[in-house]
Parts: sequence; C-alpha cells; structure tokens
Amino acid sequence: MARISVERAHGLGKEAAREKADKLAQKLSEQYGLEPQWSGDTLNLRRPGVKGAVHVGDDSIKVDVELGLLMSAMSGTIKSEIERALDKALA
Repeated sequence: MARISVERAHGLGKEAAREKADKLAQKLSEQYGLEPQWSGDTLNLRRPGVKGAVHVGDDSIKVDVELGLLMSAMSGTIKSEIERALDKALA
C-alpha cells in the first residue's frame, strides 16, 4: 500500500476552499470513478483500490490518499497529478 499526502496553503477562506475542493472532487470523480462524500469539512473519496480525503481548513487544504497494491505502482504519477490539480484549483 502506498500513501500520498499533499498540502497547500490558501487565502480563500473556508467556504471558498470547500467550493474549490468540491470542483476538484467532481473532476476526480469523472476521471477516476471516485465517489465523493462530505463529512463536515472533510471530503472523502472512495473506489476499489483507492481511499482518500480532502481536508479543508481555514488556511490550507490537505489531500491524503491510500492506494491499494495494484495502484501503488503508479503512486508517483498520481501524486504529481494531485499536486497539479490542487495547484490549479487554488490558483
């Protein structure tokens, strides 16, 4: 199993950051079949072989992902994609 953690600071405020996280989740859902579900300020993402969460704070967003055995081989590519998508969402 591989774990990926990416955190970015933002100055958007929590509500605007939640909207950005929601848009990011919709994109990930379309591309990778992840099922997003909010629980407070955490957006949980699931699909077979992948479990993740987007934690929205007042001044940062943190993405934590656990990859199953088959997806672990792609962890570097997946981390780069998460970083790129998060940077784009917060721009």
